[in-house]
Amino acid sequence: MKKIIIPFFCAVLFSVPASAQKKDAASVKTETAKSKLTANEVIDKYFKALGGKDKLDGVKSIITENTMSAQKMEITMSTKRLGNKFKSVQSLMGQQMVQLFDGEKGYFDQMGTKIDIPADKIAEMKKGKPVDALAFEGTTFDNVNVEKLDGKDYNVLSSGKGKFYFDAATGLLYKTIAGEGTVIIKSYMTVDGMKFPADVEAEGSGQKVSIKTTKIVINSGVTDADFK
Repeated sequence: MKKIIIPFFCAVLFSVPASAQKKDAASVKTETAKSKLTANEVIDKYFKALGGKDKLDGVKSIITENTMSAQKMEITMSTKRLGNKFKSVQSLMGQQMVQLFDGEKGYFDQMGTKIDIPADKIAEMKKGKPVDALAFEGTTFDNVNVEKLDGKDYNVLSSGKGKFYFDAATGLLYKTIAGEGTVIIKSYMTVDGMKFPADVEAEGSGQKVSIKTTKIVINSGVTDADFK
């Protein structure tokens, strides 16, 4: 179990919205219609729902504390981001696992086994920002449809990167289907006037992971020294 959780979590982290879509032949048919909105309009509505693009752009650093539950095990995690740099420290039964990217290169260190971040991930990670939502760009999506899930309408952006379901009423991202599986954002929390995912469920590669955010600190407590 210890050798499975971390690679899977990394895959989920890096797949939104950067990986190739994996089609599910057994997916359930849904009601689909062409949306009246463009991809840019869906994303603009999303940014507004999160608190406004100007406020999101104003986040230069962020500290996020989470707990992850999988297969009856609980992992605590603290992640620091500064620009495109990040460091995540995960603790499981007294042992620590580290993921680090210094803006140019990085590694996964799991119980003393260090693996460099694959070269094919580096270029995308260099574009990273403290707020993941800012990675969305309307020009990267092929089409926008409206799909109904459990009686609610969602504006769905689709491309080779995956499918992204935005609640038509609130504008918030609800569900992602991408290369490594499915991610559902069950609730958001508000910090400094901005919304961030608070309760997330991810499923892929035969695993189910529940991720709960317990604390977020914005523009404080992070320096370049954290990524050495």
